[in-house]
Amino acid sequence: MKPLVSILIPAYNAETWIGYTLEAAIAQSWPHKEIIVVDDGSRDRTAELAQRFASKGVVVVSKENGGAAAARNHAFRLSQGDYIQWLDADDLLAPDKIERQLASLRQSDSKRILLSSAWAYFHFRVTRARFVPTSLWQDLSPVEWLLKKMGEDLYMQTANWLTSRELAEAAGPWDTRLLSDDDVEYFSRVLLASEGTRFVPEARMFYRITPWNRLSYIGTSNEKKDALRLSMKLQIQYARSLEDSQRVRKACLVYIQGQLANFYPERPDILAELRSLAVQLGGHLEEPRLRWKYAWMKPILGYRTAKSAQMVLPQLKASLVRRWDKAVFELESLHILRLSKSLGL
Repeated sequence: MKPLVSILIPAYNAETWIGYTLEAAIAQSWPHKEIIVVDDGSRDRTAELAQRFASKGVVVVSKENGGAAAARNHAFRLSQGDYIQWLDADDLLAPDKIERQLASLRQSDSKRILLSSAWAYFHFRVTRARFVPTSLWQDLSPVEWLLKKMGEDLYMQTANWLTSRELAEAAGPWDTRLLSDDDVEYFSRVLLASEGTRFVPEARMFYRITPWNRLSYIGTSNEKKDALRLSMKLQIQYARSLEDSQRVRKACLVYIQGQLANFYPERPDILAELRSLAVQLGGHLEEPRLRWKYAWMKPILGYRTAKSAQMVLPQLKASLVRRWDKAVFELESLHILRLSKSLGL
């Protein structure tokens, strides 16, 4: 019998996107699947809109707000799948994403192989998404994956992965202390429990760029800064547990330096902790560099103002791009709807 795949979707105030995400989940060409949505105390119509897909096999459960990690843990407890497909409520899977990943498994493979896939950013129009390969887009051992992720400041999105239930149980639950960076910490533990990754280039997912209030956006939130600090320390611990070598310590130093701007200069407590950690790793930290577009502001207006500009102005530009893409998307959708009506579809 073909393995059952559980597509698990935590959702919070996702009424704008949840319909598109569920349509993509339902459209998966892998036939043996279950789809579970955990509405994490949304204050909008997320649960109501998700419930409209109940006739297509979607199970919707509501709970008090507890954060994305808690919602994912709840979804996992409800699931029965042999494989787990985590999916955020605003992202999309290509129709054959799961099928292609499972097809890559060999008869001799154990359940500890972690499957990954290609991914691309998009705003509204999936056709505008561009897939840009990185050095993570290959088969890697756990330590090599973490080395490249930390040393090159790379990322894999939550829905890239397809995880066996055995591997998910070995890794343990999502860490509910982490209000940000919870996915990176979780899959670092999955990697530790795995025999390595298998990258399936034909399998694809689409990561929607959402406004500033998205979970991954740190901004000025002290709670998210604290969560990021904890996640960083855990990831470094995981990497060193696999191989406490010079190359691993160097990658950890690069990783800390790359994240330093999230705390500098507003959180001297975290900065002191990270500087001490850097010394333990055999190095030291430098003041985070501003991008050249904003560095000129520092001598005139100070570091804080230049940093604020570096944070805010790209977001404003992205907002304009989003508005344009949304307008074109709505026009294209209206045209398709009119064409369908004229053809009697």
